Amino acid sequence: MKIYTGGGDQGRTSLFSGERVFKAHARIDAYGDVDELNSVLGALAAALPDQAAEIGTKIAGLQADLMKVGAWLATSPGSPALAQIEALTTADAAALEAAIDQLDADLPPLRSFILPGGHPAAAWAHMARTVCRRAERRVVGLADAAGDPSRQDHFAGLLVYLNRLSDYLFVLARYLNHVTGIPDRMWKK
Repeated sequence: MKIYTGGGDQGRTSLFSGERVFKAHARIDAYGDVDELNSVLGALAAALPDQAAEIGTKIAGLQADLMKVGAWLATSPGSPALAQIEALTTADAAALEAAIDQLDADLPPLRSFILPGGHPAAAWAHMARTVCRRAERRVVGLADAAGDPSRQDHFAGLLVYLNRLSDYLFVLARYLNHVTGIPDRMWKK
């Protein structure tokens, strides 16, 4: 398979479900943000300290989940192509909640806003969190534009997952600073 096809040279691309849309389409923006998030997670995994090497397996799982999210976003609601894509479920969000609770149990209580940074891996986790929030906003926009409640349901599981993922990435950033002995920098008003 060639990397270049020339099919997008006129500013259009194909969705997984076959439709051709402009590259500036809201759906393309949404799965583009998810793709960016996946790349930032790759950078985070590459920067993990030895003290948190086990997190690499979790990040690989998140990246696989994001491929599903991207495929789902690249498919129009009601398309038969959706049957080929494994949907995220409440169990996926619950797994993120369990991972958050596990990491958070080792952290000192949070009493203030913190500034992103610290260990390079923690900084990447903060970056991933902000990209995740942007992707979530894009999906909210798609759901809102869908208008029809049955089409909005198409996005419900994705929104819950992305919301929990951003929470996980925030706690992960704090955890990575904690295990490397770098204190979070508190925001002073």
